[in-house]
Parts: sequence; structure tokens; C-alpha cells
Amino acid sequence: MKALWALVFLFGSLSASATGEATRIQSVPLTTPVSGVVKNVFVSVGQQVKKGQPLLALDDAIYQARVMEAEAGAVRAKEEDLDAGRNLARAKELYSRAVSSTTEMDAARLRSAQADAASKEAQARLIIARKNQQYTILRAPFDGVVKARLVEPGMYVATTLQPPTLIVLEKR
Repeated sequence: MKALWALVFLFGSLSASATGEATRIQSVPLTTPVSGVVKNVFVSVGQQVKKGQPLLALDDAIYQARVMEAEAGAVRAKEEDLDAGRNLARAKELYSRAVSSTTEMDAARLRSAQADAASKEAQARLIIARKNQQYTILRAPFDGVVKARLVEPGMYVATTLQPPTLIVLEKR
């Protein structure tokens, strides 16, 4: 089943003015920045939740695999960077003894710079993969009470710009 979704937290924030009046209600739509199938919904209507408490979880198997893939890529890139660094050191030594040419030295510098860049790219991919895996769990942004739950396990969650409401939480 395909569904576009979000969580909307409806909360009342009391703002005391000089006259001692005013209660304001505002909605804060929440969604995960990643897509997936809802694995668990941890809340029900009327339930009180604490800030940081998990509200729902997506199946994260694909995201776990992406983290593993990114970890392997980062290890591989780091080893290639170390190897390129050793080759550059050898090329510098040989160049200083006039045993190798400027062309060989330049090639070693280029390979070292490319390997360093590839290592940084691999680290960035790993950070993104880990963050996306964290996004598979949606947590309460504040203490509140669940007012509506419009999502069930098995639903497909797609990230969109204007997702529909899944859960309404009122601040206590």
C-alpha cells in the first residue's frame, strides 16, 4: 500500500501577555527525510509521550545495508589513500636522488591527491548513510499527548514536500 505521510504535532503554547491572556495553537508537520515501509508504530491515540520517544520506525534493512556498503567503501578508500601516500614518499625519495623523472613525481602527486579526495568522498557517503539510517525512527520533538494516529505498519512512506498528517500530538 502506497501512502504519502507525515506526523503533525499540534500543540498549545501559552504566551502570557501584559493582560494575562492568549493561548495559541499551532501545528508542526513532521516527517522522516527517508522513504520506506512502516515497520512499527509505537504510539496510540491518547498516549502521553516524552521528548525523544520513538513514535514510529521504518524498516531499516536497506539503510543498514547502505551503511555497511559505505563502511566498506571508506575502508577501501582509506587503504588506497595510504598506498598512494607511500608511493608518493617513494617517488619523492627517488626524485631527490635523481633516479626518477619529474613526470613520475607529478603522477605520484596526482594519484595521492585523487586518493585523498576519494577517501573524503567515501567518508561523506558513510556519514550520509548513517544519518539516513537514524532517520528511519521518528521521535517526538517535545512532550505531548497523541491526538490522532493515521498510519499503520505496512504502509509505504514516501518523502514529499507536503505530506498528509499521520499523527497529531498536543503539547501538555
